Amino acid sequence: MNGVTHHENPVESRPFSTCVLLSEINKRDYRMTGQVQVIATHNGNFHADDVFAVAALKHIFPSVELIRTRDLDVIAKADIVLDVGGIYNAEKNRFDHHQKGGAGARENGIPFSSFGLIWQKYGLEICDGNQEVSNSLDKNLVSSIDAIDCGYVEGVATGISLSQTISMFNPTWQEDGDFDACFDEAVAFASRILTRFIAAASGGVNARSIVANAIEKASDPRVIVLEQYTPWKTTVLNLSQDALFMVYPSQTGQWRIQTVPVELGSFEDRKKLPAPWAGLSDKELQNVTGLEDAMFCHNGLFIAGCASFENTMKMAKMALDY
Repeated sequence: MNGVTHHENPVESRPFSTCVLLSEINKRDYRMTGQVQVIATHNGNFHADDVFAVAALKHIFPSVELIRTRDLDVIAKADIVLDVGGIYNAEKNRFDHHQKGGAGARENGIPFSSFGLIWQKYGLEICDGNQEVSNSLDKNLVSSIDAIDCGYVEGVATGISLSQTISMFNPTWQEDGDFDACFDEAVAFASRILTRFIAAASGGVNARSIVANAIEKASDPRVIVLEQYTPWKTTVLNLSQDALFMVYPSQTGQWRIQTVPVELGSFEDRKKLPAPWAGLSDKELQNVTGLEDAMFCHNGLFIAGCASFENTMKMAKMALDY
């Protein structure tokens, strides 16, 4: 056999899985039994697409056996084959894209690499059935790795890309490194990144629902109140033309009022906080506002706060009337 076989403990193989309950791992192990026992990919030099493809599969098949080889007889016996073998057939779990004609492309023209092909079939399951999260991952992570691997884009002009970072796990020409051990290190790194991308995408989807509900329930459409801090800018800008101020609790239990920008990333606001508040804090701000627990107002007039919710809402009314 030309490849190296890795027998992995289902928990130890997932150093990135601190956010995943042990019960989930056990459940996935049970589901995997009799379905996927061996994954094969090529040995030697590796790239982000095969590394992330393996990391993605380990998310749902954590105790799978991984073989890195170019031995066609070994490859033929594997349950899943990726980035090697010259075949793309999702039904038969063959996910190569190096064959003549490739393995297809997205509607936006970005071709599929092995990571994208794996994501097409298993992405929804990896994201626990949440299609929005799966789509977000494809847009923000999977497709960019596919594009670079397939030469659809000319890399990154400035800085270093995630694909380049993964490639740096390969031994250099000056090192007597073990490619398979280095591959395992890269997979562990990629697995952690994938987990955080899923968490971020899930948080974004959940935040959109919470903020949309707050907009709908607002007694005054110009002031949106969140019961806990939730990322709100994208949803508010998409759903409300009327919102001027957001009111929400800080992590320390005090309350904040923040202006709504005219567009994402802009420093221009739909309406500023009152100019006399600029740069004031504590007693000075309390004297100007008449609110005994007023705490501060940023000099840029985009955020201010009080200790209590009631007085922060009074701030909002003053700001509306100013």
